[in-house]
Amino acid sequence: MKKSIILLGILATSIGLSACSNNTTTSSATNSSAHSGHEHHKAAVADIREETAGADVLPQFLKNQSKDMKLVYLSVAKNRELLKKIPCYCGCGMEVNHKNSYDCFIFKNKRNGAVVWDDHGTKCGLCIEIAAKAMLDYNRGKSIKDIRKDIDEKYKEGYAQPTPTPSL
Repeated sequence: MKKSIILLGILATSIGLSACSNNTTTSSATNSSAHSGHEHHKAAVADIREETAGADVLPQFLKNQSKDMKLVYLSVAKNRELLKKIPCYCGCGMEVNHKNSYDCFIFKNKRNGAVVWDDHGTKCGLCIEIAAKAMLDYNRGKSIKDIRKDIDEKYKEGYAQPTPTPSL
């Protein structure tokens, strides 16, 4: 578990520049260069969804992805209650009807334990960054309320509207 937390930390810090957003108006030079010109979510309607027997069985669309990407997906599956309370700021709320950060990776949990995975997270660094940061902070003992406050503050300017995640 400790190795997973360390890998998530490295992943979260290394992908910030690849994050995407529909909002090209930014408040800083860093955000402007990192987020301008991304049109990711206009194509997001074609996200791949794949069902597996459970949260410990990854979908085939991750087969050629990095170990880090696979780790993020496995970690997301184990942090449903946390990520359902964390918004995403990449524009997926308006473009593909996501309600929270969890939806960027998992479309549906079925009653029989099966999971319908979504490949949206594989195409958007911002989705990964937000989920990884939230999971890292939670594993370090930070409250969900404080994590949500930090993420809302960090992404309030220069990013797309957040998903319609209910307030805490």
